[in-house]
This record gives sequence, C-alpha cells and structure tokens, in this order.
Amino acid sequence: MNEKIRKRPVILDGDPGHDDAIAWVLAATADEFDIRAITTVAGNQTLEKVTYNARRIAALLKLDIEVARGRNRPLCSDLIIAPNFHGETGLDGPALPEPDHELSSLSAPEMMAKVLQESEEKMTIISTGAQTNVAALLLSHPELKEMIEMVSTMGGGLRNGNWTSGAEFNILVDPEAAYTLIHSGVKLQMCGLDVTEKALVYPEDWERIRALNNPVARIVAEWFDFFFIHVKSLGWSGATTHDPCAVMSLLHPEIFDIRDYYVDVELNGKYMRGATIADYNGILGKEANCHCVVDLDREKFVDYLIQACAKFEGWEVNL
Repeated sequence: MNEKIRKRPVILDGDPGHDDAIAWVLAATADEFDIRAITTVAGNQTLEKVTYNARRIAALLKLDIEVARGRNRPLCSDLIIAPNFHGETGLDGPALPEPDHELSSLSAPEMMAKVLQESEEKMTIISTGAQTNVAALLLSHPELKEMIEMVSTMGGGLRNGNWTSGAEFNILVDPEAAYTLIHSGVKLQMCGLDVTEKALVYPEDWERIRALNNPVARIVAEWFDFFFIHVKSLGWSGATTHDPCAVMSLLHPEIFDIRDYYVDVELNGKYMRGATIADYNGILGKEANCHCVVDLDREKFVDYLIQACAKFEGWEVNL
C-alpha cells in the first residue's frame, strides 16, 4: 500500500506578475501542497492590478480559494512598480478568464492570521513579492509566529542586485518588511538572484511547454513570450525565472544548493538600501538566520516545470 502523501498547507502571497503566475501554476499542480489562501501585495504593479491578476490566475487554475488584498504600499516608503517587465496590467500577454470568486472582505494579514488560527498544523508561506504582508502579520499577531513552519521567499541577492547595484527588486520595494521577517526568528528560505538568475528558461524550453498543447501550457508559453521581450533587451538569452524557485525549492530541494548564512538587510545606505548582506565567513559570530538557495540543476528545473504544465491535459478554459 502506498503511503498517503503529507500535504503541506501553504499560503501563496505575491504580486502577479508573470513569474508569480508561473510559480502558482507549479504550486497548483503539486500533490504535496494544500493551498489555503492567496494574498496579494503591491509591487510588480499597483495593488488593484495585481489583485485582479491573482483572481484571474485562480480562475484559470480552478482554485476554489479566497483571494485577500494586502497593503497598497510598503511599510515605510513609497511604492516602486515594474511595468517595464510586466506591462501596463502587470500580466500583459495572453487573455485570461475573468475572476469567478468574490474578493475576500479580509485584508491579506487578516486572512493569513485567520488561516493560521484555524490550522491544526504549521503553515508555509510562499512569498514571491515584497514581504509587506508577512511583516504586517508578524507585527500584528506575534503570537502566531509559532504556527509558521517556514517562509519561502523570492527576494534578495547575496552578490548583486537587479534594480540597483546592491538591491533586488522585491527587497527594495519594502526593505523594512524584509528586515522584520529576517529578524523574526521564523524559519526562512531565500531564493535570491544567486539562484534565480541561473534558473534560465530558454525559448526552446518554453516551446516544449507550448507543444504540450493544453490551454494552460499555451498560456504559460505566452507569458514567457511577453516576459522575455524586456529581459532579452537587457542582454539575457533566456527568461530569468525568479519566483518559481521559491516553489520548486520546496518541492524538489535535491536539485538546489542551499546554504545557511547570517543575512541582514541594509536599510539606511544612500546607495545600498535594500541590499541583502551575507556573513559568508562567520566574522560577525552570529547564528545563521536564513537558508540561502544559491544554485540549481537548470535542466531538471525545466523538466519539472514542463511536467507541471503537462498536468493540464484536457483542461477547459473559458475566456
């Protein structure tokens, strides 16, 4: 008799966004996950736009799950958005179904708190945008920290940034939120640019996805088509598949190189605000506070992504 798979209860928190959307495709097809809620945060586009996108993605993937809207700005600073990467809607490209569920009346931190309070086991939060909602949860409900098994994030870069020389976009959007999370004592796994810029999906890879010829696979391929327009203009030969790493590293940790470091977030630097700084050599004498994902087997990453898209064979999408 096969042992029953233990489903990990998860909350998906993000700012979709093409790579968030692809990450959620991975999560939706994972037998290992029990998705309890979807929460949105301003980042790739305004809160209104990313929340609409999240509801359309949920309809596409037939997720019977409430979507809760988060904060429309970071904890302490003005909002930065990325229309150059993600377009005017934040998810430009293929047509998607209209939302088929009402938006929750709860805010994102309230929804997270409700799910944690009602859960009989610890939850994993997969955060693929700024950590604003997670930080707001920890600040407003510190008693629920013990109910969080792990936060898996896409954010940071231990060697470089991508929005400034020192800072990666998700951290730069809300450095104070990232600082709050990283010093909270919650188990944290960080997929930064160290790994995500190696998680390249090349045009021939997403042509394999398109060739699956199911409706979700075609949409995923068209998301890659759009996202690659700007990435290619920056000199990349493939799409930097950032957010799916935060999901894939939970599902298939064996294909990743994960190292423990003490990491801090620069808040005050004139040029380095939002930089994530690792104590590689233990000079500070502080205990590691972050599982840092720094490398991967790219070919296996792509194969697992294709396998996930293949699970939508026979799927019907009403546009």
